[in-house]
Amino acid sequence: MEFRDLKKQYQLHKKEINEAIQAVLESTNFISGNQVKELERKLAEYVGAKHCITCANGTDALQLALMAWEIEPQDAVFVPDFTFFSSGEVVPLVGAVPVFVDIDRETYNIDLDSLKRAIEYVLHNTKLRPRVIVVVDLFGQPARYQEIREIAKEYDLLILEDAAQAFGGMIGEKKTCSFGDISTTSFFPAKPLGCYGDGGAVFTDDDVWAERLRSLCVHGKGSDKYDNIRIGMNSRLDTMQAAVLLQKLQFFEEEVEACNRVAAKYDERLSDAVKIPVVLDNMRSSWAQYTICLKDGEERERVTAQLQADGIPSAVYYRKPMHRQKAFADWSIEAVSCENTEYICERCLSLPFHPYMEDAEINAVCESIRKALG
Repeated sequence: MEFRDLKKQYQLHKKEINEAIQAVLESTNFISGNQVKELERKLAEYVGAKHCITCANGTDALQLALMAWEIEPQDAVFVPDFTFFSSGEVVPLVGAVPVFVDIDRETYNIDLDSLKRAIEYVLHNTKLRPRVIVVVDLFGQPARYQEIREIAKEYDLLILEDAAQAFGGMIGEKKTCSFGDISTTSFFPAKPLGCYGDGGAVFTDDDVWAERLRSLCVHGKGSDKYDNIRIGMNSRLDTMQAAVLLQKLQFFEEEVEACNRVAAKYDERLSDAVKIPVVLDNMRSSWAQYTICLKDGEERERVTAQLQADGIPSAVYYRKPMHRQKAFADWSIEAVSCENTEYICERCLSLPFHPYMEDAEINAVCESIRKALG
């Protein structure tokens, strides 16, 4: 059984994907080919954003956003404690200070009360200047942006939406990558919309930021790549990846709907046995992961061992909170306690999940879990 079955996806769409790749090979326009611009246009249209700027990966996308805002030392950037390392890694990369915030135990997204406490702590107990909230749409579900926007307005903060795991998610009729002042996503192969290597994108409605982002992606270019007006990066999505993504975008909505059907089947079979994911009203998850929560760490190890014995893969996202990562020891400050993050890190377990899962596979996973739980 595959954890995320990219092989089946490729086999179903092999002809169109191969033709798209072959077209790039024949043109030999491997960098900044026409497919890149076409993809940016279609992604912006899909999301509902004015500008889409593609880049080399999702981590670069986050860093580019902070650079476009000229985030610098003595700036505080608030980051959920329960997320992938890159959500916080980019903050010290621009010289700023990450301040880790607890999560909501139900949705795993940023906790609003914890966020306000952290902002107040920074204002009254440090010389740092609060600047940005990094809002992660974890496992596919958007965060509570209406309330987050109110907090951002109250404290004059920018919102950076990290939708690396949530491209295709929705609140009402509005899609992820449209909720931040700048929003980002990743096209890592296992993401909801994935390419065949690394890739990322940045979205914004602001013309000035968009122009700056395009410059930063290519060594801070001005009128051309040999006219350098700022310090930038070398971060471009190559034409091959753009060609693959253009094909995948055509059937992407079908996959998101299929993922929601798979999630519903998991819910039905597991709701009386474990804590299943919670999707809030008026929201659609794009299901980067289907993550359950066990009673304690010992029970998680028992379930993991049983799944492995039955030939079923599983994964833990994430075993260690961000504030306990050694890399942040000299960078972050402890503004708030993160009990919910500690609790979830010890108990969460992600199961095999993709749009092409069959009922027999779902049943096998659920039966294995029930066997482990007795």
